[in-house]
Amino acid sequence: MRIGDAAAAAGTTPRALRFYEQRGLLPPPRRTATGQRLYGAREVARVRLVRELLAMGLTVQDVRDCLRDPVVVFDGDTLPACDSPECAATHTARVIADRLRAVDAEIARLTGLRERLARLVGLPGEPLEPAR
Repeated sequence: MRIGDAAAAAGTTPRALRFYEQRGLLPPPRRTATGQRLYGAREVARVRLVRELLAMGLTVQDVRDCLRDPVVVFDGDTLPACDSPECAATHTARVIADRLRAVDAEIARLTGLRERLARLVGLPGEPLEPAR
């Protein structure tokens, strides 16, 4: 399928596919005689996985590192379950654990900020209802 169809199938845009290719998240696709990109189901599944990883807060570099991990085999468009010692020792598991630590640190920072702001105006510690 051509880039527009592949992008639609993956839930993204042709521009995103070109970006993923430029950043090493997607291997260079096959080309027609006229130079148009051609994608198959495997590439579409990889784009879905890239989008999932980016949506979970991994950086482009994190995703590139995960996709190059020779030990982890990606099947379809989801991350494999990491339920073995071999998987837990992979580079991918370390990248994700590092990102988790960064998320935990940001949650702690924001929680502290919220508590300080609430004290400033004498509001309770629990979250407020959204403004209407």
